[in-house]
Amino acid sequence: MTSIRDLVQEALAAGHLSVTAEEQLRWLLRSKYSTEDLRAFMDLQLAAMNGLVKQESRELLLYQQESK
Repeated sequence: MTSIRDLVQEALAAGHLSVTAEEQLRWLLRSKYSTEDLRAFMDLQLAAMNGLVKQESRELLLYQQESK
């Protein structure tokens, strides 16, 4: 099973968080996770807020809004 840290590392390396990875993160965050996983998730949040990681879900939403 993929861990939160694994998903975060992939997103940080790619600079992109897919919708699938985002759904996996939501699912994993519902269960027990380690302090390291929590730190990794917080790092991902900071990276997204600073524009270092793009979220596919937000890009799709913006595209849909612009298409109207």
